[in-house]
Amino acid sequence: MTTGDTLLRRLPRVRAGGLLPILVILGVLLILVAIRQPGFLAPGSLMSFLGRSAPIILLAAGQYFVIVSGEFDLSVGSLVTAQVVIAARLIDGEPDRTWPVVALVIVSSAFVGLVNGVITTWLRVPSFITTLGMLLILVGAVYFWSDGSPKGELSEQFRRFGRRAFEDVPVFGRVPYALLVVLVLALLAIVLMRSDFGRTLVAVGDSPRAAELSGVRVARTRTIAFVLSGVAAGVAAILLGGYSGVSFQAGSGLEFSAITAVVLGGVALGGGRGAVLGAMLGALTLELLFALMNFSGVSGTVRPAVQGAIILLAVAVSAARSPSD
Repeated sequence: MTTGDTLLRRLPRVRAGGLLPILVILGVLLILVAIRQPGFLAPGSLMSFLGRSAPIILLAAGQYFVIVSGEFDLSVGSLVTAQVVIAARLIDGEPDRTWPVVALVIVSSAFVGLVNGVITTWLRVPSFITTLGMLLILVGAVYFWSDGSPKGELSEQFRRFGRRAFEDVPVFGRVPYALLVVLVLALLAIVLMRSDFGRTLVAVGDSPRAAELSGVRVARTRTIAFVLSGVAAGVAAILLGGYSGVSFQAGSGLEFSAITAVVLGGVALGGGRGAVLGAMLGALTLELLFALMNFSGVSGTVRPAVQGAIILLAVAVSAARSPSD
């Protein structure tokens, strides 16, 4: 065992930050929604809700990897939009093009994440600026390429990922494909964060200098985090495009929803603390909160204000809990 390996083992391991608070909030919201909409907890209704929530859960998981490493990714919403619009134009209703385009969406999304990571870590451009620039590039490029309006059509084979389900499942009734995709990827994310890479990622977010002195390749670790965020956005685009179709608004604002979900799940914005399961539960809680607002007749226009308040409150609580210098 090398000295670097020994030091790395002494670096902070994954600190869940406590899943109890987000579980309590989630439980309270479920009760409130059930009171407001008695049929919501019926298996069919609940499964449909979970299927609709799949894209933001995936985006939150992807954003988690970046945030826990001490960075930000503001490009995921525009990446979702770009991939939906591009997929529709490339497929143009032809079923035979579905799987090649699905592969292209995932690979190109990973490439966007790689570019974000390289610019941030190797060129030392702050991730906020890097990903904000990528957001604008993607929006401008997709408008230019499509002449200002979406063209083409997603095939039924493509759309089934987001809107089809296994029918007549005992107990649950209807289980959306999107939910199964989320469960599989969530399990992979949890296993990844329990591996040496996961502990290294948290260590990098907690103290990049200490991690570097321990032999960790900080730049490479953070770049991988951006790639994972890109892949999550690509899969989310496939599910969202399948569910809602082609639109220039497909991913609008999702980057902020993902960040809100992450901090709601107990992940520190400065990095080094939080669990990927907490981030995903945060996304589910956020969607449940919006559902409660909708059932209560609250206008959807206040969503950004709610998200902003959650971020500010979460950061304030995190700062209050942190030991003073």
